[in-house]
Amino acid sequence: MFSTSGLFSKLPCPEKERCGRPNCLFSHSPGVKEVPTVRVQVDTPKPSSSKPNANTSQPSPSGSRIRSSTSTPAIIPAKRPTAISNGGPTEPPRKLLKVGPASKPTALPSSSIGNDGVPVLRVSAAQSQVPIPVRQTMLKSLYEHFKVLYEQISGRNPTLAAEHSLKQEGEVYAQTTKTTYRHAVIHSIAALKNRPKPDNINHPSVGTAGDIAKHDEEQKKLLSLTLSVAHLEPYVLSEEDMQTWGYIIEIPEGVGGDKPSEEGNIQKCDRCNQPFQVKRKEEADQCNFHWGKPFTRERRRVYQCCSRTTDEEPCSKGPHVFYETGPENLHRRHAFSHTRAADDPMYTAKPALDIVALDCEMIYTTGGMRVARVSVVDGAGKEVYDELVRMDEGVEVIDFNTRFSGITPELYATAVLPLTSIRQSLDLLINSNTIIIGHALDNDLKTLRMVHRRCVDTVAIFPHHAGPPYRRALRHLAKEHLGRTIQTGGEAGHSSIEDSVATLDLVRWHVLNGPKPKPKLTVIESP
Repeated sequence: MFSTSGLFSKLPCPEKERCGRPNCLFSHSPGVKEVPTVRVQVDTPKPSSSKPNANTSQPSPSGSRIRSSTSTPAIIPAKRPTAISNGGPTEPPRKLLKVGPASKPTALPSSSIGNDGVPVLRVSAAQSQVPIPVRQTMLKSLYEHFKVLYEQISGRNPTLAAEHSLKQEGEVYAQTTKTTYRHAVIHSIAALKNRPKPDNINHPSVGTAGDIAKHDEEQKKLLSLTLSVAHLEPYVLSEEDMQTWGYIIEIPEGVGGDKPSEEGNIQKCDRCNQPFQVKRKEEADQCNFHWGKPFTRERRRVYQCCSRTTDEEPCSKGPHVFYETGPENLHRRHAFSHTRAADDPMYTAKPALDIVALDCEMIYTTGGMRVARVSVVDGAGKEVYDELVRMDEGVEVIDFNTRFSGITPELYATAVLPLTSIRQSLDLLINSNTIIIGHALDNDLKTLRMVHRRCVDTVAIFPHHAGPPYRRALRHLAKEHLGRTIQTGGEAGHSSIEDSVATLDLVRWHVLNGPKPKPKLTVIESP
C-alpha cells in the first residue's frame, strides 16, 4: 500500500457526516471551506424517435453525467474557462480561409457618380490587383477627356462621359496586369484625344474602345452582306399577310382624284376626336391634344409626351386635322395605280432595281394626311432618290407635323414636283418585280397611292408580342438589334433617309442572325 500525498486533505468531504471511510482522503474539519459550484443552464436538443428519451442521463463532454432538463439547471464543478466560439463551431484562423481564386479577379466598377460628376470606383481593395487610389486617379483622367470629347452632345446626354469613362477603365483593367495598367490607360487617353468630336449620339466616336471595336466589327459584317433576291424571297409578304397588315392590293373602285380636298366640310379631328370644319392652316381652329401615345405606368394611363394622366389637361395645342384610311376615300383624294410592269417597253433602256428600301414623311392637309417627302436607298444602303412633294392643286396645308415629318414651311417652299411627277420618277427605279423594303410599308404605299405586291415589312419580321395590328417602333428595333439610336431630332423631326437605311439594315441583321423563314412560292402577275 502506498502512502497518501495529502493533496485532498484541505478539501471537505463531499459526504460530510455520512462518510463511513476509516481513512478518508478528504478533510472532516469544520474550518475547511467548501469548493464553490457554478450553475450552468444546459439546453439540449429536442428528442426524436430514434434517440433515447430526453430525461435520460447523457455523458457531458468532460466525462461527468448531466441530467438533461430545460427547467432545472445542472450543477458542474467550476473549472478553468475554455475559448469557445459564440457562433457555434470554432472557425479556422482567417489566414487559412480561401478568400478567392488564385487567378486575377474580374472586379468590375459600379456606376456610381460623385457630386462633381466624376465617377467613383466602388470595388473591394481585396479584389483589385491595382491599388484603388491609382485606379480612381486614372478614372478621373479618363472622365476629363471623355467630357472634352462629348462637349457637343453632353447637353442631351449629361451622364454619358461618366458612364463611358467608368466602362473604359473597367475594360483596361480586365485586359492588363498590375505593371501594364497605368501605361494602358495613358494609351487610351491618347486615343481619345485623336478622336473627332461627335455632333450626334450615333457618331462613330461615341463609346469606349471596346464599344467602337465591337460596333465596327458588327458593321463590317453587316455591310459586307449584299442582299439578293434569293435572300429576300422568303420574307416577301403573301397576299394573305398583306391583307392582315392593311395593305391595299387592288385599285379601289370609282373615279380617282375627283375630290382632292375636304375644305369646308366636317371631319373628325385625328387629335382630339371632335368634329370640326376643315380649314387651311391660316384659318384653322385650334384644339388641345397630346402628341404622344398613352401607356400604362404604375397602374395609371399616362401619355408619353408629358407623363400626364388621361384625365389631366392636354399638353399641346394645334389646328384640327383629319386622317383617312378607307381605300375609297384615299382613292378620291388622289388615284391609286400599280407600279409599272417589268416588261414595259418604255423603260427598257434603264432597268429597275431589284431591291430598294423606301420611307416617306407625311403632313396634314385639307385632303387628309399626304406625302411630303419620299426617300429611297438601294440594296447596299446608297441613297438613290430623295425628293419633297408639292401638294396637288386645291390641296392646302393645315399642319406640317414637323415633330414627326421634319418638314418645315421653309423646306416645303422648295418643293416643286407633285405626287404624279414623283410616281413617274419612281418608275425609273421600281417595277412590279422590285422588292420594296420598309417599316409599316403599307402606310408609305398608301400615301404614295401605289399598289405593289413584292413587299418586305419589318413589322412582320419583328412582330409585336400582341400580334397584328400592333407594331413595334422602328427606333426601338434599331436600338435593340443594331445598337443604333435613330429619330433623335426632337422638334426637328425624323429623317426618311435615316429610317430607310435602318430598315434595310434590320433586314440584313435578320438574314444574318434571325430565324430563317420558310420559303414561299410567289406567283408574279402583271397588272
